[in-house]
Amino acid sequence: MLFDHFNLIARFYDRAIGPHEAEKLGAQLALPENGRLLDVAGGTGRVLSGLASWRGSMVLCDYAMGMLRQAQAKKVALPARSAAEQMPFADGRFERVLMVDALHHVADQPQTLHEMYRVLSPGGRMVIEEFDIRHWAIRIVALLEKIALMRSHFIPLSEIAGILQKAGAHVEIRMDGAARAWIVAEKPPTS
Repeated sequence: MLFDHFNLIARFYDRAIGPHEAEKLGAQLALPENGRLLDVAGGTGRVLSGLASWRGSMVLCDYAMGMLRQAQAKKVALPARSAAEQMPFADGRFERVLMVDALHHVADQPQTLHEMYRVLSPGGRMVIEEFDIRHWAIRIVALLEKIALMRSHFIPLSEIAGILQKAGAHVEIRMDGAARAWIVAEKPPTS
């Protein structure tokens, strides 16, 4: 079993990382007036806290109990303990699915992407915020995370998009002008 860094840092995570830019993420998600939103590997609920004014229901899924306890204390989302590679939700359950700065931390990235797409409803939108490994600063972060014995593994944005396209999604990669990107995937509506 791997050492879980996230349980160790859970109590300090929000202070160390700071608030998330919810407006930019909300624009990428194109949140409907109502619906269900799943944050996969959502940690302490830092991201969902910024979207708390949205009127839909939110579920936060994470494997680290320390992170889930912090999220539960915020009362912005229903917490669910689960690995990202095998979530306990029905097919097509969520109109929106998101993952912020976490895909490089999961053990099986293709399986995680397939699982996220599975729980996305037809006509729904998935947004994965990740950093571009081609950027020199992100390569340094990746190296530091390996030195810290984290199971981080960054894959190219085009590979993420390709996995989702093979699953049937319409995919667009949107850059912020620096190293951050959003992979926006839409599941076609059923006919």
